[in-house]
Amino acid sequence: QVQLVESGGGLVQAGGSLRLSCAASGRTFSGYSMGWFRQAPGKEREFVASISWSGRWTYYRDSVKGRFTISRDNAKNTVYLQMNSLKPEETAVYYCAARSGTGYYTSASDFSSWGQGTQVTVSS
Repeated sequence: QVQLVESGGGLVQAGGSLRLSCAASGRTFSGYSMGWFRQAPGKEREFVASISWSGRWTYYRDSVKGRFTISRDNAKNTVYLQMNSLKPEETAVYYCAARSGTGYYTSASDFSSWGQGTQVTVSS
């Protein structure tokens, strides 16, 4: 399995931006598809975005399309989530996830490795 550590969370005003990073170690990062999920208090963990091992394919939940961008740098073993025009309802703990192989992965059950999460708070 790959070990994941997220960073970049914090407090931002509505309409602001944050960039989350997820550093991976332990296995060949380039062979893994990566995803970002989020979980607000009292709610289920939900898919935000995912990216294929090559970076060629990206997928987003509808509500973040046009505002969030997932990317990766395989040389640095890091995946990013650029979040723009943030909304208060997007306050949550954001998790990075990984799984081997490439495909259309949007469910938490698709992923086998998880980070500890980073808190994102969007104030109104």
